[in-house]
Amino acid sequence: MSPPDAPDVAQIRDAAWLLADKVVRTPLNESAVLSELSGAGVFLKMENLQYTASFKERGALVKLSTLSGEQRRHGVIAMSAGNHAQGVARHATLAGIPATIVMPRDTPFIKVAQTRTLGARVELFGDGLDEATAHARDLAAAGGSTFVHPYDDPEVIAGQGTVALEMLADRPDLDCLLVPVGGGGLISGMAVAAKALRPSIEVIGVEAAAYPGLRAALDGAPPPAGGPTIAEGIAVKQPGGLPLAIARTLVDDVLTVDEPEIESAVQVLVELEKTVAEGAGAAALAALFAHRDRFAGRRCGLVVSGGNIDSRLLASILMRGLARSGRLARLRIGIPDRPGQLAEVARLIGRSGGNIIEVLHQRLFHDVPVKATELDVVVETRGPDHTRDLIAALNAGGCRTRELGNTSVDAVAAATLTADVS
Repeated sequence: MSPPDAPDVAQIRDAAWLLADKVVRTPLNESAVLSELSGAGVFLKMENLQYTASFKERGALVKLSTLSGEQRRHGVIAMSAGNHAQGVARHATLAGIPATIVMPRDTPFIKVAQTRTLGARVELFGDGLDEATAHARDLAAAGGSTFVHPYDDPEVIAGQGTVALEMLADRPDLDCLLVPVGGGGLISGMAVAAKALRPSIEVIGVEAAAYPGLRAALDGAPPPAGGPTIAEGIAVKQPGGLPLAIARTLVDDVLTVDEPEIESAVQVLVELEKTVAEGAGAAALAALFAHRDRFAGRRCGLVVSGGNIDSRLLASILMRGLARSGRLARLRIGIPDRPGQLAEVARLIGRSGGNIIEVLHQRLFHDVPVKATELDVVVETRGPDHTRDLIAALNAGGCRTRELGNTSVDAVAAATLTADVS
């Protein structure tokens, strides 16, 4: 049973009616390739296709719709370093409500710029979310504005719960939902809706390993220490009070995923599904592959919660993924220090079908004879077998070659990216 101040399924249905034609009714895409690779039936809820590329628009709009005329005149204040900021900014601007977003000082410039473009006034304050939140609440109290919490609010939770209504309308036979968890607004709203419509369905949260806030709270453990993660959208140390109360009764389990698993899931979504997900948005897929035995043979609905990822970070993830899957190899090649040898190495690599990405020619610091040199060469190949053939060809051509240490091939990459996506 949900706590008394939690929204019920009727309120979530009302929220869905309110959101109709105001946010994207995102598709639930069945993925044949991910189903084949995981052994589960995989259905992706594409919330990264919202206007602001995140589900956060839903809760923001529902909350704004409850404001009185006087509250609208005084405006709203929110604290966010990303998706919630953009959701509030967009729908406040569309409704003619003044909006101020407090963001930590180290928020990436692109997120600040996007929020301003959507019509909000942005104030940078504090060295982290806690300081920014306290300042936002102070501003709201001083100016009579309404503070729009990103997750610990019944109207916000009701808006997020509409994700589950749509998923079960499209696939009433889903066996489980895998939901990214930060503050808990999304999973709590979805759990209320899903359990009301299909009591047997399993609702499972997914957290970044550095931020298992909901898992810790459910276990009565202290909040986690935190740390660097590419899943910034779920990097929350403690869930909200209301989401936690709902989760205690309606969420079946909470799983964690580590950074390499999240990275690989981002890469898989780009390469196999041709869609961009931020780290938090790829967490559910990471959990599916990390716990594939648990989900084998089941129909699983995965929420791709957002797609706001920095382009440089995405590029780095994709290149690191090539290395993990064995499609980028780092070779150390010993050659005589005489004219024409670099050209010979390039010829042998090209004839073997490799593509040279980077060359470091070093004479001074490697432990080689003075009349010899070593090349460090990064080569794109079709996979580990091709790399071994290329090394054999170089050695046969008189170029002493070995592969330098590489990132280990993880579960998702090993299962997918070596298949043949060259």
